Amino acid sequence: MYAIIRTGGKQYQVAPGEHVRVEKLVGEVGDTVELADVLMVADGSEVKLGQPMVEGAKVTARIVEQGKAKKVLVFKKKRRKGYQVKNGHRQMYTALEIKEISA
Repeated sequence: MYAIIRTGGKQYQVAPGEHVRVEKLVGEVGDTVELADVLMVADGSEVKLGQPMVEGAKVTARIVEQGKAKKVLVFKKKRRKGYQVKNGHRQMYTALEIKEISA
C-alpha cells in the first residue's frame, strides 16, 4: 500500500514504515501529524484517484527530526562592474516516519 501526498508545494510517494523529508511542519520531535492532502491511494490492484483530493483519506506520520539541510551557496556576479554577492541558504526540513495510510 502506498499513497501520493502533497505538502510544502511538493508531492511525495509514501508507504507505511518509510522515512521522508518534507518542508518544515509545525511540531516537536515525537508528535503525530496527520496529512490530509492525499492525491492518490493504491492498495494492491485497487487505486483511488482524487479530484484533486481523495475524500476521507489521510496519512498519519510521526515527526522524527526537525533540522536544517546542508548549505547551498548562491553566488551572483556581473562582469566588469565589480559586483559580486555570495550568500548561503540552509533550508529547514521535517523528517517524518509514515505510520498509517487510511483511505
